[in-house]
Amino acid sequence: MSARVHLHLHVSDLSKSREFYRQFLGSAPVKEKPGYVKFLPGWAPVNLALSEGPAAAGGTIDHVGVQVDTPATVMAELDRVKAAGLPVVEEMNVNCCHANQDKFWVKDPDGVEWEVYHLNYDLEEEATATAASCCAPSSQPPLLIRGMAHE
Repeated sequence: MSARVHLHLHVSDLSKSREFYRQFLGSAPVKEKPGYVKFLPGWAPVNLALSEGPAAAGGTIDHVGVQVDTPATVMAELDRVKAAGLPVVEEMNVNCCHANQDKFWVKDPDGVEWEVYHLNYDLEEEATATAASCCAPSSQPPLLIRGMAHE
């Protein structure tokens, strides 16, 4: 069975968000109407809709993540996103949320954080921080991998 998660985000500037998501997702919108844009990227099982307007009530989403099948996919998507000129935060071989992961983060124009990651292996016990503190982008500057510049 093929499935996609549907996310509908209210954005403050549709044009700016459209361009960000075109670069981040690596594909053009599949539908554009006044005040509305929809993406169906080939590499991620998401149906992303954007509508211009005030934030919806609720506000309980911390971040959105896309788990990919291989570390090579993380690196390929990272290279593509960086080539598009988007600022990224990289975290490779990090122990987080009871697992070892390779990941990177981007933030959309309205502050929604997106994580693209591969789960390398599960951990029996948390080896670093609590889940609440590690399941969000680190405070390190963009383009750093555990203190080393990414080449």
